[in-house]
Amino acid sequence: MTTDSPLSSTVDRSESLRHQIYNDLRDKLRHGRIGPDDRLIDVKIAKSLGISRMPVREALLQLISEGHLVGTTRGFAVPQLTPQDIRDIFEVRKLLEPRAAASAARDLDAAGIAMLGQALERAVAAVEAGDGEELVAANIVFRRTWLDANRNRRLAETIARFADQAHIVRQQTLMEPHTQVIVRDGLVGLHDAFSRRDGLAAQDRMAAFIGEAEKSYFRGIDNAAADPQTHQEGSGR
Repeated sequence: MTTDSPLSSTVDRSESLRHQIYNDLRDKLRHGRIGPDDRLIDVKIAKSLGISRMPVREALLQLISEGHLVGTTRGFAVPQLTPQDIRDIFEVRKLLEPRAAASAARDLDAAGIAMLGQALERAVAAVEAGDGEELVAANIVFRRTWLDANRNRRLAETIARFADQAHIVRQQTLMEPHTQVIVRDGLVGLHDAFSRRDGLAAQDRMAAFIGEAEKSYFRGIDNAAADPQTHQEGSGR
């Protein structure tokens, strides 16, 4: 499969085309809308948008430099992460996110707390409905909200980059009912810590939240290896 036009039909010319293309592609990667079988071809994307090839290629190369895409002989693609790659990403996240969550508990304003509450409500409703895709979306909004509250923008951007690289984890684990409940409960605990401005609790709960995500992912890998037929039928793939 090849993807010709990643952007919405309306393009805001007041913003850098490269920046728009980059943001749109990264958002689609974050939500799993570009899969491992998709190929992003700069010439086709540019033609579909009626623009030159250069801003498209620049956006794609930036995504490569940040680890979100790789170049292939048939265009740009989502990298195939090994189990060790996933472990490495989780190790970085476990080092950075708890401390950043503690800072966010201090820096979140009333509007940010309200946005976290709305994202939590979406997550709770998604779990009740068994809607994994909506849970992914709510989780992304929740994380973006507390990250945006961090005064250290370099730290927030680094965390976002590594979290986005692990979108495969969200796509594979948040479709499982058991994991959905774990994620919901984790978000409830984080929201409570953030609402109380309790940095220590936010730090501890974030560490636990990431740890549970890692265990859920590798438990799924182990189950698939033990019984690949059941996993394939259960996942619909």
